[in-house]
Amino acid sequence: MAMNAATSPDPGAADPLAVLGALPGVPEAVESVRRSVDGVYGHRVMRRRSGEVAAEAALRGARASAALAGADWPLEEVRRRSDFSADGEAHTVGAALRLTSEAGQLLAVWRQSPVQALARLHLVAAGGLADEPTVGRPRLSGEPVDEPLPGLDDIPLPPSEEVAARLEGLIDLLRAGSSAPALVVGAVVHGELLCLRPFGSFNGQVARAAERIVLVGSGLDPKSICPAEVGHAELGAAAYVKALEGYASGTPDGMAEWIGHCGRALELGVRESVAVCEALQRGAA
Repeated sequence: MAMNAATSPDPGAADPLAVLGALPGVPEAVESVRRSVDGVYGHRVMRRRSGEVAAEAALRGARASAALAGADWPLEEVRRRSDFSADGEAHTVGAALRLTSEAGQLLAVWRQSPVQALARLHLVAAGGLADEPTVGRPRLSGEPVDEPLPGLDDIPLPPSEEVAARLEGLIDLLRAGSSAPALVVGAVVHGELLCLRPFGSFNGQVARAAERIVLVGSGLDPKSICPAEVGHAELGAAAYVKALEGYASGTPDGMAEWIGHCGRALELGVRESVAVCEALQRGAA
């Protein structure tokens, strides 16, 4: 994983992720996220119409994830369209919508086998466009990666052998369990997958969907109404990649920067859902 020796898994460290939760600025980010999430869950609209809020959050989260992958469509266009096979951008938006829907069904699989869940996410994202042998499995030596996020190429692409080892390390951490806050675990899963780019395509969208699964499964966002993807898109691709470079560095400051960035993105997603709640309350949505 992209962590230094002080935070990497080792036999003497019972909970390596908890080390990240104690980095400077991270406890404050965790507390700020918790207050924001508690606020939207306490909104009066959530008592009777949480399903509508969740559906709208899913739509807006998918639109934002697709925007980061190069298909920045207006929300109403995403809402209106039913055919997402016309061209590359349409397929990117369709992949985001399918992933958001699938993520809600994969919590049990994720808990049993994160590798199987990731393979399923990639299969759903690819939707038949990618070459069959490469879909749903980590890339092999020499296989290219098509990832449209601007600036991501500046973060070195690990060879397939390193990808396999680091994926195994990530899975071991997840299976071991952690007392680290959900924000920290979700940020590590997101950052590690995006740095590794284990698949030949759709790595960014898969990484963001995996973070969503972690946040839901942890109990922080059990109804999946806090679309962090919206925040990542709002903060912009340049800031996204810059923060990811901090994660890739493995330094304490860099890791804290990435976790803090993920926290700000989640809070912006919460703000989006609060706006949805207010619109529903006014009868405007």
